[in-house]
Amino acid sequence: MLVFISTFVPRECGIATFTRDLFDSINAGKGIVAMSDRKYRYDERVIGEIKEDRINDYIKIAQKLNNDDDAKLIHIQHEFGIFGGEYGEYILHFLNEIKKPVIITFHTVLSQPEEKRKEIVQKISQKVKAIIVMNLESKKILEEDYNIPKNLIFYIPHGIPSVPLSDGQKEKKELKLENNIVLSTYGLISAGKGIEYFIQALSEVVKYFPNVKYLILGETHPIVKRKEGEKYRNFLKSEVRRLGLQKNVWFYNKYLNTKDIEYFLNATDLYLSPILDPKQSASGTMSFALGCGKPVVSTSTSYAKNIIKENEGILVGFRNPKEISKAIIEIISNPQKMKQMGLNAYVESRFMTWDNIALKHLRIYKKYINISLKCPKLKLDHLKRLTDDYGIIQFANNTVPDISHGYSMDDNARALIVAVNEAEDDLANIYLNFIRNNQRKDGSFYNYVNKDRIVENGEIAEDVQGRVFWALGKTSKGKDIFDKALPYIKNIQSPRAKAFAIMGLKEEKELMKKFADDLVDLFVKGKNKKWNWFEDCLTYSSSRIPEALLFAYSNLNEKKYLDVAQKSIDFLVSKTFSKNEYIPIGQNGWFLKNKRRALFDQQPEDPSSMVELLVYAYEITKKEEYRKKAIIAFEWFLGKNHLGQVVYDDSTGGCYDGLGKNSLNINQGAESTICYLMARIAIGRVLS
Repeated sequence: MLVFISTFVPRECGIATFTRDLFDSINAGKGIVAMSDRKYRYDERVIGEIKEDRINDYIKIAQKLNNDDDAKLIHIQHEFGIFGGEYGEYILHFLNEIKKPVIITFHTVLSQPEEKRKEIVQKISQKVKAIIVMNLESKKILEEDYNIPKNLIFYIPHGIPSVPLSDGQKEKKELKLENNIVLSTYGLISAGKGIEYFIQALSEVVKYFPNVKYLILGETHPIVKRKEGEKYRNFLKSEVRRLGLQKNVWFYNKYLNTKDIEYFLNATDLYLSPILDPKQSASGTMSFALGCGKPVVSTSTSYAKNIIKENEGILVGFRNPKEISKAIIEIISNPQKMKQMGLNAYVESRFMTWDNIALKHLRIYKKYINISLKCPKLKLDHLKRLTDDYGIIQFANNTVPDISHGYSMDDNARALIVAVNEAEDDLANIYLNFIRNNQRKDGSFYNYVNKDRIVENGEIAEDVQGRVFWALGKTSKGKDIFDKALPYIKNIQSPRAKAFAIMGLKEEKELMKKFADDLVDLFVKGKNKKWNWFEDCLTYSSSRIPEALLFAYSNLNEKKYLDVAQKSIDFLVSKTFSKNEYIPIGQNGWFLKNKRRALFDQQPEDPSSMVELLVYAYEITKKEEYRKKAIIAFEWFLGKNHLGQVVYDDSTGGCYDGLGKNSLNINQGAESTICYLMARIAIGRVLS
């Protein structure tokens, strides 16, 4: 469907790596047409090749794609140096021949261009449907210096891998740097990097911090190496010797893959970006450093000014060692501030993860072809990470389980439902034993157990009791717990507790009917022309109440349950869907009858329960509208939300803890992760 034209791995080139990551993230591409400067051993993703200096290759590939019915849209990754001719003008031969819609990403946008460069960029813009740039300054330059219509230009930042936030101690220890303040710069080395000015700045820094270690990571750029060998690297080494910094600077002369980069960035305390070109419009290295939670000292390039906020780093002048050393000293002299700046960088960079970047690209692609983000495969990795031999741990610091707050019965009940559904017997036994070990003599259940596995007495929440009962109804192994709890459950009063319990009462038809009738009575008493609901407010997991009535209808075949379920579903949908987007009720105030609804914070529990409700409603009624709405609600996890950010983290299998008004909660705790998994299991039943 989607064809990229770009350099591609194993070619050692930043754009090649970028294209690989974007192609894999979208996971809906037909293949790559690789721009080559010599022979490479490409994998199966490459479906064609253009030798950059052969005009005929550009024309032949265009003709081949014109005749390929599967090739619907072409996306060119543009850098002047990867196409043949003056200023890469050979790409025009392709554009003149191709009959399919074309989108182009300009990785470099230069202000005040020479007339020839300007002419080529303008001709390219006349042949494409959309232009993507990686910072807002580039957009402005294209509009003002190249006279390109603003409605043709879209801003999407450089993508970054989604990696856990690390304190770096493990990596530092392995590198024998645990007693050092680690600075680093990585990438393909060439003279335009300006590393010498940061080395010169280091001579002042080490007077105050002799334990500073500056890692210069990466091999020399292959094209530079072919032309002039290691001239620049040797010059940098001579500067290190001249300044007596041999103990403070370390060169690592190897090509770095993504895992290598993550490893070294984890060991880094402060990242240095020394680029000399003020017009640089994109930087994958700087973006990745921010994405690993590292504060940055960078020269004031166009991209740096666009992407680095004041609380994430410091911008410095070009070729100015004095200003550079001052900025480095300012940050590393306050370790707590440096750590906070790193955390700020991590949180603020989540919008650049490849999942989010893929989503932004898809929104543009959809204008021209029928394409959608594929539903992620079901992963239990993070569920297992949060689970020990006793139960599932309640909270996480980013992706690391945080045992300090212990365990909750709610989470273990939900986790039991997922484990049983996925036939994960070992996990199911752990969660079931947690429930058994924390059942009271009267059949009810304790909710919280501390890190020492000691029960924390507190008020019994009926909703917790109902949710456990629901989970027990999913497995035959917990019949002893179920039977002991049944007398207690019969007396619960909370509407949600009754709804949860109904879904665990498949064999207890009489009690199911009693609870279902109670919910119907509440609906009849509570509804009016503007408020078709069971209570005077919409709070958390409201979807579970009509879902329980659908369950009762399915098992008892009483039409009144279906009627009330559908009326309440339609009301709930009217209050939570707007312009083809699902908007959960916010926790900060909920939605009281005759009051304004709260929008924030939004928790994964609500979209999860909405997905499950609408999937079940579709299965019972076969109304296509319910299926469509279920997909929209699930897309909340995939970025169709007010922040436009993906809430599910495919790299871990976990789910972020929610959306605030302006930011994502970066922790991936048990409740959010399990709720995502429940939604993913449900939506899988109705996706074609």
